[in-house]
Amino acid sequence: MTATARATSPSAAPARTTSRLLYVDNIRIFLTVLVILHHLMVIYAGSGSWIHREGRQDELTALFGNWFCGANQAYFMGLFLFISAYFVPGSYDRKGPARFLGDRLVRLGIPLAFYSWILRPVLIYLGLRDELGVSFWGWYTHGYFRDYGIIGGGPLWFIELLLIFSVLYAVWRLLVRPKAAPPATVPRFASSRAVALFALLLGMVTFLVRLVFPVNTTFAPLNLQFANFAQYIALFILGLVAYRRNWLAALPDATGKLWLGIALLLIVASGPLIALMGAAESAEPVPGGEVFSSLLSAVWEAFVCVGMCIGLLYLFRRRLGHQGPVGRELSRTAYTAYLIHEPIITFLALFAEGVVIYPLLKFALAALVAIPLCFGLSSLIRRLPYADRVL
Repeated sequence: MTATARATSPSAAPARTTSRLLYVDNIRIFLTVLVILHHLMVIYAGSGSWIHREGRQDELTALFGNWFCGANQAYFMGLFLFISAYFVPGSYDRKGPARFLGDRLVRLGIPLAFYSWILRPVLIYLGLRDELGVSFWGWYTHGYFRDYGIIGGGPLWFIELLLIFSVLYAVWRLLVRPKAAPPATVPRFASSRAVALFALLLGMVTFLVRLVFPVNTTFAPLNLQFANFAQYIALFILGLVAYRRNWLAALPDATGKLWLGIALLLIVASGPLIALMGAAESAEPVPGGEVFSSLLSAVWEAFVCVGMCIGLLYLFRRRLGHQGPVGRELSRTAYTAYLIHEPIITFLALFAEGVVIYPLLKFALAALVAIPLCFGLSSLIRRLPYADRVL
């Protein structure tokens, strides 16, 4: 499917080809930008966890920040996993287990190890050097891994999780040896009733998981939050299934419009809900301390996730399925921009810390600088010798 493949119904949807799905590349760019904005909002709205937070906020800043971060958190990493998983079966089919795992270790394992064990410790030590009062090596060997986990710190938890899921997929293919069938030539998308049932079940499972692993609790050694794993596992598996059943080509416009509308309505409605429920100090749409509110939050999150995944796939396929020179460069550098955005936006915020303006305005100005800076530096990094083999 190329930029001209804009299906209006299942019968009109073209079969999947080996061409790049440009609209999927554009979704990756969009999600990368959204991740940068999300973490900038954490810095200036004071919700969530980050290396540096300014914390100067009034009630409006807190409410808007929690609404923005809660809406993003509901779907953007799940959609990232769905898109990543969609290309896994074809890659395994072409390369076989050895080359597939080797490629995953290079593309995911090398950046993960370098960032977790070299770059991030240096960045954190530079920020805490005066407070720590010890040498880097002394802190690195006796304090860093204890306080910041073994691997996957900061945004790199996603790369770690994707590597884990990829290895598990390869093991499953080796043990079960399922037939590597090509994508369906006459694809059929699920009905809206089935989609709604899936979202409801996902919300219920998420709620049950969070009874054991509450929101914002982290398994420190690997920097993973199990509270969100029901969504992440489900979306990764759906991505694998979507490839075999050619669901991206089969998605009807009417279904995409419906679920995009549902998701946007739920996101907009959650703003007043945050204010009414007094969620100014929580990054969740609804505080999760009580059973009912936790259940409501989990179900809301599941429907937003499903709706935005379907809706954005429809919207980008229909309206944003083309790329010019700038789009192609952004697509090539999006992965690197994701990898390096933590130090860039953190140092940018530290540099501007003395500028006293309204936090949301400061967030907007920082975004105007941070986004081109992340992608621009990524483009330069990818031009380094051998960098393109990893990034």
